[in-house]
Amino acid sequence: MGASHGHFTKEELQEYADLTYFSKKEVLRIYRRFRQIDPDTRIQNRYAAISCEKVCEIPELRANPFRDRICEVFASSSDGTFVFEDFLDMISAFSDLAPKSTKVEWAFKIYDFNGDNSLDYADLEKVVNRLTGDSGKLTSAELRQLIENMMQEADMDDDKTLSYAEFEHVIARCPDFVSSFRIRL
Repeated sequence: MGASHGHFTKEELQEYADLTYFSKKEVLRIYRRFRQIDPDTRIQNRYAAISCEKVCEIPELRANPFRDRICEVFASSSDGTFVFEDFLDMISAFSDLAPKSTKVEWAFKIYDFNGDNSLDYADLEKVVNRLTGDSGKLTSAELRQLIENMMQEADMDDDKTLSYAEFEHVIARCPDFVSSFRIRL
C-alpha cells in the first residue's frame, strides 16, 4: 500500500474519492467532521462506530423531520450505529454534486418506512405528518384526501402504492427537490 494520510492510505483515499462526489481533501475534511460528532467516544480509526442518535443531532440534521429515517437508511449496521463509510455515503448523497437520480433513490428509501420497496398509504401518511409537523397537523379527513389526491395523480398502475418509477416520475416535476435534498458540512 502507499503512503498514509493519518488514517487512510493514498489508495484508500482515492477509492473514497472515486466512490463519492468528493475530492481526497474533502474526504479527509469529512472524516475530521465525523470524529467530532461524539467527542466522548475516542474514535481511533474509521471503523469505529458511533450511535445513530449522535449523528441525528449534528446541526445539519437536527431540524430535519426525517433525521432518524436518514440515519436508519444510511447505517450499514442493524445495531443503531454509524461508521465513517456510512457517514461519507450520507454526506455524498446529500451533497450539491450528487446527481438528481442518486438523491431520488435515497429519498425513496427514506420515505419507504416499512421497507417494502413501495410507498403505500401508511408511508405517505408518515411523510405528510413529518412534513407538516405538530403545528400544521391535518385533520384525518384532510390527510386522507391529500393522500388520495397524491395517489390519483401518481399511481399510474392503480395498485394503491407508488413504485420507485412512479415516485421518480413525481419528483421529476418538483423543481426544488435537488436544492432541498442536501446537507452542507
